[in-house]
Amino acid sequence: MRQKTLKKTISCAGIGLHEGKKVKLTLKPAAENTGIVFWLRKNHNVHAFNLNPYLVTETTLATTIGYKDKQIATVEHLLAAIQGLEIDNLIIEVEGDEIPIMDGSATSFVFLMRSVGIRKQHAPKKVLAIKNKIEFKDGDKKIIARPYPGLKVKYHINFPHPLIGKQTFCYSNSSENFIKHLAKARTFGFLQQVELLKKMGKAKGGSLENAIVLDEYNVINPDGLRFKDEFVRHKTLDFLGDMMLLGLPMWGYFEVYFSGHAFNNQFVRFLDKNKNFYLQELTLNQEMDQLKLDPNPSGLKEPVMA
Repeated sequence: MRQKTLKKTISCAGIGLHEGKKVKLTLKPAAENTGIVFWLRKNHNVHAFNLNPYLVTETTLATTIGYKDKQIATVEHLLAAIQGLEIDNLIIEVEGDEIPIMDGSATSFVFLMRSVGIRKQHAPKKVLAIKNKIEFKDGDKKIIARPYPGLKVKYHINFPHPLIGKQTFCYSNSSENFIKHLAKARTFGFLQQVELLKKMGKAKGGSLENAIVLDEYNVINPDGLRFKDEFVRHKTLDFLGDMMLLGLPMWGYFEVYFSGHAFNNQFVRFLDKNKNFYLQELTLNQEMDQLKLDPNPSGLKEPVMA
């Protein structure tokens, strides 16, 4: 299994969710072992961000990365597409303070990357694999991670809305599965919250064209839902994107209960701080035999509290 990047550079422009301003995004091929790197063009300078959990500065509405006045918001949908398409090396150049929201899903980013093509590189693929079971919790929110030879997510949500309620979605990562089952799932919000956010000067770029909006009983988007369980599918997509902040694609089986961007980031920070016990960097096809596959390893006796 070898690393992958794009065959050539591609760009697009769109509206940012938070500020409602036009922003430009350029995706560039990168050399082997580069990883995923953000380039923020600002005031005629370029600021580079290598992915790590401590880059996250804000988790309200979306995941924002950066430091001081150099911020890039709404990175999770693009990072989910990168994880889903199993791309290892990429330069993400941003002109503006956020990634364009597009239609509120990851499908536009999938289209962009597939339109220029994805190529295999010579270096073997590297992943971060869960090597010991962990149960990370805070009240009702909980993430259970176990060793698994691949990336699998079982996501649970529960919203007190007649159209949502309790939903569960199981996902095994591959480019085919991501394109078919997750990429088109859009972000969602509730009408009262959206109106309040706009009064507060937030979500200026939000509209029915880039989000599912619900009133007390129904979806108000004229075209309705793309999937009956589009809500839990989008939460799964968000989780894939937030996990990319660890810096390498993940391997493991994750059961996620009622999480969001803030709790996802708490989880990846905990994994990073305790990586010697919970994580193992693998070079695929060379170290496959080193991954423990016991679904109930000893190690952790009690849940870890966030």
